[in-house]
Amino acid sequence: MPVIFSAPTVTAYRCGRTLLLGAVASLALTSLAATGVRAEGDARITGLWKLVSYEVEVRSSGEKDPVMGAHPTGYAYFTPEGRVFFNLTGEDRKPAKDPEGKARLLDTIVAYTGKFTTTGDQWTTRIDTAWNPDWIGTDQTRTFKLDGKRLTVLTPWRIMPNWAKQGETRSIVTFERATDG
Repeated sequence: MPVIFSAPTVTAYRCGRTLLLGAVASLALTSLAATGVRAEGDARITGLWKLVSYEVEVRSSGEKDPVMGAHPTGYAYFTPEGRVFFNLTGEDRKPAKDPEGKARLLDTIVAYTGKFTTTGDQWTTRIDTAWNPDWIGTDQTRTFKLDGKRLTVLTPWRIMPNWAKQGETRSIVTFERATDG
């Protein structure tokens, strides 16, 4: 004989299942917090950010160069779950027909994703996919400053694959908030 549940029984079952799932999730988050691992992103930077400018400062000369042009395009998206996606492209990119032109296009793009954690005014991303395979599996740390709806990002001094001929550089990348988390 089939079991027939009345509405109150089904509601009680659903509420009980929700409470059980909530208790399990709470226990998991408590466990993660005890180990120092963050289970979610940082509310200060969560959301979609539109690229405004991308400058590179050359360490040896102090010269700043808008390497992606005066009007680069792109976005950064920080999820509430602690993943970040970057897709930044230079101004006026045109399709390339030959292998050399296609290779040059790599100099006008920065694209990667990974899980991130924050500490104070820095985030560190563990890269799992990137336009440059050398970055996969590395930790990339960035310092950031929030000023209203502006996010300014500063990389550490390093040799960037896109403009290695300039020696040690650091990027100064500015975004405007496009949406809230």
